Amino acid sequence: MKDKRRNYKEKFPKNKKRPAQTTESEHLQEADDNFVFGHHATVEALQAGRGNKLFIQEDAHSDKIDQLKSLAKEHAVPLKWVPKQKLDTLSDGGVHQGIILAITPYEYLSLDELLEKNPKESEPFFLILDSLEDPHNFGSILRTADASNVSGVIIPKHRSVGITPVVTKASTGAVEYVPIARVTNLSQTVQQLKDAGFWIFGTDMEGTDYRKWQVNGPIALIIGNEGRGMSAGLKKEVDEMLTIPMEGHVQSLNAGVAASLLMYEVLRKRSDLT
Repeated sequence: MKDKRRNYKEKFPKNKKRPAQTTESEHLQEADDNFVFGHHATVEALQAGRGNKLFIQEDAHSDKIDQLKSLAKEHAVPLKWVPKQKLDTLSDGGVHQGIILAITPYEYLSLDELLEKNPKESEPFFLILDSLEDPHNFGSILRTADASNVSGVIIPKHRSVGITPVVTKASTGAVEYVPIARVTNLSQTVQQLKDAGFWIFGTDMEGTDYRKWQVNGPIALIIGNEGRGMSAGLKKEVDEMLTIPMEGHVQSLNAGVAASLLMYEVLRKRSDLT
């Protein structure tokens, strides 16, 4: 691959009446739209100032519960003790650990905002998730992205999982630390990144062995859909394809596993780890 880099360029429905008073069940229904559950995710959301109301199982008592009560008080977040059945309903049967936090909607960045946070001199490394659909995969990727110092994640607005309660819990709170941009068109986004001096990489069965990957300068890595892989349109925009050699019988790795391996390869090379 050429060493020459591109020049970096900075660049409630209407007319519907609300009830005069909101009942407890209505509060819980509102929480169902925007909430996180589980201890770690709740702590991170409270510390990030995104809490609206904290729901705790009425018979829950522990040091972790005391920590959450203190955090809620510190951030002026009201607390409500509720039956376990209410929490089971809100979490859709998920492992809520007796804790659910109603939160403000997640605020995505624009691509320009993400670029402003990551100047060329810092050699940013972005992940582009091409229509990822599994919230557990997305949450796992965000968790690894935080651990491996990824500069930001880019997702499409349509036909892709966004920041949901399951994603937040699977990320164990990493969603509060990894900048996430949501864009309308991934092909246009890739072109804008190229104009900004980024080299674009993808993954395929055939390509350069990832261990020979040149990771200097601003780079972006596309991770394809769990079943379909990378879209044909985006493949045409890629500067270089990377492959992960395998000796077993399966043809490909899980999207989250492949992304994690490649994220740590960048960290290893940029940190001079052996």
